[in-house]
Amino acid sequence: MVFLKSLKVIYSNQISEKNISNFIPRSLNQLDGIKEDVLEIIKEVRSTGDQALIEFSKKFDGIDLDRKEIKVNEIEIKEAYKEIDEELLNALRYAKKNLMKFHKAQFREDWQIQIEKGVRAGQIYRPLDSVGIYVPGGRAIYPSTVLMAATPAFVSGVKDLLLCTPPKRNKKIAPEIIVAARECGIDKMFKVGGAQAIAAMAYGTDTVPRVQKVVGPGNKWVNAAKQLLSNEIAIDNPAGPSEILIIADESANFRYVIVDFISQIEHDPDNVGIIVSTSLEVIEDIKNNLDRYIQNSERKEIIKQALKKCLIIKAEDLNDCIRISDIIAPEHLEILTKDPKELIKKIHNAGAIFCGPYSPVPLGDYSAGTNHILPTGGNASKYSGLNVFDFLKTIDVLECTKEGLQNLSKSTMKIAEFEGFYAHKKAIEERIKDKN
Repeated sequence: MVFLKSLKVIYSNQISEKNISNFIPRSLNQLDGIKEDVLEIIKEVRSTGDQALIEFSKKFDGIDLDRKEIKVNEIEIKEAYKEIDEELLNALRYAKKNLMKFHKAQFREDWQIQIEKGVRAGQIYRPLDSVGIYVPGGRAIYPSTVLMAATPAFVSGVKDLLLCTPPKRNKKIAPEIIVAARECGIDKMFKVGGAQAIAAMAYGTDTVPRVQKVVGPGNKWVNAAKQLLSNEIAIDNPAGPSEILIIADESANFRYVIVDFISQIEHDPDNVGIIVSTSLEVIEDIKNNLDRYIQNSERKEIIKQALKKCLIIKAEDLNDCIRISDIIAPEHLEILTKDPKELIKKIHNAGAIFCGPYSPVPLGDYSAGTNHILPTGGNASKYSGLNVFDFLKTIDVLECTKEGLQNLSKSTMKIAEFEGFYAHKKAIEERIKDKN
């Protein structure tokens, strides 16, 4: 059992909120050791704009871009459609269709209620004007991330969407990224990556427009830039390594547990997988078969490294499973029990929940319609996954008649006077004494 040696097995009574970091070291502090370097990049982009982008592309990516090459042109977009695999294009369109359906269902119409006689209040929703989407580069190509970030923004009504991603050595963006972006209505795509891309979208350059918000995952340099620029632009949650927690009782198919566990730790050596089970038999089945599944994996070396941060936890009962899950607040929570819906009622902290044996996380990663840009590192205890409300402003609207004004006047003037805001009180008095 070569791989199993790296995987810790513990009992649930060892875990509490205070000591969870001893078992699962997770940090979303993206500034350690790089803050000054990122600030220097931001300063250069703000000062010299496109010239800084060109210089940083050469320094970090080894690419000598011309100013005119920063933006993807229509010829490159047409070429991308010729190069993309037709089956993949159809799969992306299918995924986008489901994403549109799911995110449209989140949308809420403007509303108004009567608070009391003569007093009506409600809310209206207005989209942001502009949003920038960051898509990681490197050897991996993630068109699904484009769909996940762009679809809720599009559904929300954001009119100006743009995308930044690092180019490859041939000065091009992967055709799959270009096509996914165009399918989501994005016409402005830029060959810019890293912290410099975030700075460009925050301040604007001659080529890259300034935006109001930036979303999308990235490396620690990207996340650090987003944090440092959060007073200039709105940002989404910082993205850390991917996580899965699987709750399994005696009814769980251990094969499903193993393949789902592996599916989320094959991305990166820093990814975290946790299995919480009430059944010693299921745990033994997992331990006895895990090596075989990993040996057959194309990414077994990455998985082997990730296992050092993974756990199997023996729980007393399902309530104990819920306790542990809520402490950890996983990005992905998969429930493989006899009655998963009963557990969902009690769960408070999870980025997304995958209910039952036929709802594995990869469906949500790609084509089921749910969003895969989710809080990590325990942030699911206080943040939600990306959704339409990330791109909407909620504006309160108040409408009162003269009768409504009078009904509210006594309490309003009393509080205003107590707090020393006499002009507030006067604004009410002037209207009350008006006979019209």
